[in-house]
Amino acid sequence: MAEATTGSGLPKGFRGAEQGWPELSRIPHPPHRVPLLGDVLGAGRRTPLQDSLRYARQLGPIFRRKAFNREFVFVWGAELAADMADEARFAKHVGLGIANLRPVVGDGLFTAYNHEPNWQLAHDVLAPGFSREAMAGYHPMMLAVADRLMDHWDRAVVSGRDVDVPGDMTKLTLETIARTGFGHDFGSFERSRPHPFVTAMIGTLTYAQRLNTVPTPLLLRRAARRNQDDIAHLNRTVDDLVRARTASGGGGGDLLDRMLETAHPETGERLSPENVRRQVITFLVAGHETTSGALSFALHYLSRHPEVAERARAEVDRVWGATATPGYDQVARLRYVRRILDESLRLWPTAPAFAREAREDTELGGVHPMRRGAWALVLTAMLHRDPGVWGADAERFDPDRFEPQAVRTRPSHTFKPFGTGARACIGRQFALHEATLVLGLLLRRYEFGSDPGYRLRVTERLTLMPEGLRLRLERRAPGAAPAAPVPTGTADGAASDVRCPVHRSAD
Repeated sequence: MAEATTGSGLPKGFRGAEQGWPELSRIPHPPHRVPLLGDVLGAGRRTPLQDSLRYARQLGPIFRRKAFNREFVFVWGAELAADMADEARFAKHVGLGIANLRPVVGDGLFTAYNHEPNWQLAHDVLAPGFSREAMAGYHPMMLAVADRLMDHWDRAVVSGRDVDVPGDMTKLTLETIARTGFGHDFGSFERSRPHPFVTAMIGTLTYAQRLNTVPTPLLLRRAARRNQDDIAHLNRTVDDLVRARTASGGGGGDLLDRMLETAHPETGERLSPENVRRQVITFLVAGHETTSGALSFALHYLSRHPEVAERARAEVDRVWGATATPGYDQVARLRYVRRILDESLRLWPTAPAFAREAREDTELGGVHPMRRGAWALVLTAMLHRDPGVWGADAERFDPDRFEPQAVRTRPSHTFKPFGTGARACIGRQFALHEATLVLGLLLRRYEFGSDPGYRLRVTERLTLMPEGLRLRLERRAPGAAPAAPVPTGTADGAASDVRCPVHRSAD
């Protein structure tokens, strides 16, 4: 397959591993490779990530898989992943399912090629929208949406119904990003079925994933027509939202106002109407899909580990006390709750991989030659299970892995739920604040009961989500007494030196 290039000569789009890796044959691959079809024996069309985790355990820290005429290199060993995090030698690669989303969001923040100017323009214009001051402004709206979720769950408690955790977390996070970023209300909690925007969004993500499982898109003609309808619905929804904002004259300085009104501080350039649409769709999709998955996995683990849930409730009671509506600064003080979230993201990072390409000819780990433009997929979900970093019990859920001392002593670049480098998720602090706040509120209000017969199943649609997860809730007794304070000097009681495990700086 010939390498496509841009006007600047930079590699663009898919580049076969056989072109970029001169010594590809040294990298192991699954046994029983089938001519023309590749490594299809024992692989599931709907579970490519989980199949890759299985192969990773068998083949080691770097391996390759072939699907039809396309071969991919996977990396998960901590040392090799740290090498690929070197921004001087590697950059983000837009490939696999991410490139398949470009018909939906084009050169949006997540899907732009590195050479496309709109990525840096949008990043510089929107970065102030995720400052501490901006986040504090979003906090009351996050609380309001969480209240709607709890009203919905209170009705389930009264009627004796289990709650659909992934479905309700999707409603919560969609409404949160829609309200805080774009002043819009989808009315998700007033609907008995998912909002059509969510249905269309899931359709486009699923189609992007399926494109990687067939030898030619011609086999997905019917799905391609549905995908075009889904894209058209997403575009109409956002166009209507932008028209309403333009007619109203502004929304108080939220993300949409920044997109429509803010010029680049140095060049004076503004986002085009087409790029505004692409960025809005990017934020609506990425801003809720990954966070809803993270919350869902965290609630699954809390329901299966009542001792962890009780310890977290004690922290919430101690830190928030009788405060009806916790303030912005009180959320960051939920250190143990945040560790629960981090441990859930370790085991099931909802964006389970990211691709990196070589800026120039280099050697990965000093062993594997790579040509300029060659790329590999860093398998985050396996990096987070590397026994050399996380121990022989890496599959076990244990929030204390994220105690400050443990984080400081761990090698860098071993926890990457939000990607890495300049193209890491711009909204990571938004997501972490929202998720920590919601977990704190739910822990304070409910006891979580799980179905003993439930076994975690993971749905893959580029992002990960627990499938079929339902919980039985019980309201906690009102006015439950706060737990005794944690003695000073313990990890939970420390009021400072909390480090962000992604960037290893003060959070």
